Amino acid sequence: MGNLVRKYNIPGPRYTSYPTVPYWNMDTFSGKAWKATIKRSFDESNATEGISLYIHLPFCEQMCTFCGCHKRITKRHEVEKPYISTLLKEWSLYCELFDTKPKIKELHLGGGTPTFFSPDHLKVLINGIFRHAEKAENYEFSFEGHPNNTTKTHLQMLFDLGFRRVSFGVQDYNDTVQKAIHRIQSFEKVRDVTEWSREIGFTSVGHDLIFGLPYQTLEHVKDTILKTKLLMPDRLAFYSYAHVPWLKGNGQRGYNDKDLPTAEEKRNQYESGKALLAEVGYHEIGMDHFALESDSLYIAMVSGKLHRNFMGYTASKTQLMIGLGVSSIGDSWYSFAQNVKSLEEYEHLVGNNIIPIYRGHILTDEDQFIRRHILNLMCRFESSWDQESENSELLEQILTRLREMEKDELVEISVNKVRVTEKGRPFIRNICMAFDVLLHRKAPETRLFSMTI
Repeated sequence: MGNLVRKYNIPGPRYTSYPTVPYWNMDTFSGKAWKATIKRSFDESNATEGISLYIHLPFCEQMCTFCGCHKRITKRHEVEKPYISTLLKEWSLYCELFDTKPKIKELHLGGGTPTFFSPDHLKVLINGIFRHAEKAENYEFSFEGHPNNTTKTHLQMLFDLGFRRVSFGVQDYNDTVQKAIHRIQSFEKVRDVTEWSREIGFTSVGHDLIFGLPYQTLEHVKDTILKTKLLMPDRLAFYSYAHVPWLKGNGQRGYNDKDLPTAEEKRNQYESGKALLAEVGYHEIGMDHFALESDSLYIAMVSGKLHRNFMGYTASKTQLMIGLGVSSIGDSWYSFAQNVKSLEEYEHLVGNNIIPIYRGHILTDEDQFIRRHILNLMCRFESSWDQESENSELLEQILTRLREMEKDELVEISVNKVRVTEKGRPFIRNICMAFDVLLHRKAPETRLFSMTI
């Protein structure tokens, strides 16, 4: 495995979308085109499957230096009310495009720190959303909670509003690692919020763990996993730290590459953690996720309904996903669009009745073709092309790029199918890169992506 890690540890996307954001074509994109695809997708899918809604709540009281997400650091909680008003105004601008009420199938509060907001303000937000919408059948509402500031009142309020899934950011329990990433929280805090969630009635409690953090050792990861097993969350995100200090707005400059585990050390951290989780019944779900058999993510994987989008892995697919808030990304299935990242610009545009997007991409037929295969690989570790002879030249290029991985026993290739082997699963990002025709047509001139291992 060590030789393969050295061979395949290169910068690469995580494929929450295809095309990836750096390859979006702004020449064919416009706000008018985005609205048209939103309306088309809504008309095609709202009645049958509903829509997804992602709401970005960007505020944090302090900077966590491992985080690459878009956030605003402040202790001034008076920012909550005006931001929620702007979110609800943005939502109303989308609802004006629709002839019927949206049926919300999935709703996720991300951040930032959603529990930075008071329970009462979160109630105002959710009730405001549903003044223009209704809940779809078998809906799933979820939010990200910070163990240090998630209260019983937060949990009860969100439960009463229909939320049944919560994920808590844990990262690592070691004191040295916590100090390095500026995220200090005790096992007792995590235990308390996990137990409160279950007492209140949440049916899926998740923990987010990271390996490859600064100063993190194999023993640190094992200790974190052993503590996690004491609480048995229903699902886990156990993913590689993405070191991207060149990106504006993150705090990844308090340590150097020499302070990080090597690629082989990271792989050992992951494999050891995975083995410990398997001992107590966790199943690997797609890339970097694990779940117990009772969790909806596992059930979705077994039934072939697992989906992946800008919210990560989800238990069901919706054709349309709308993103609200600064930096949020939406997906109409025919196009992508991202909101502006400046809070002030966001509030200004929405205040002037303008949907606040600043970049996007209209998917071509080729994009849809590649996207389907990458989604299949990410969610099912295989993909086939029975009816796609019209793309035979493109497929031949992809298969040529996969031949080396076939020699390394990472994939198995048949006449009309590629399957990722058990040995190949740690290299799923590399395998998807073989399908990424845009990446191969124009290699990035500067560093864009984190390392794949």
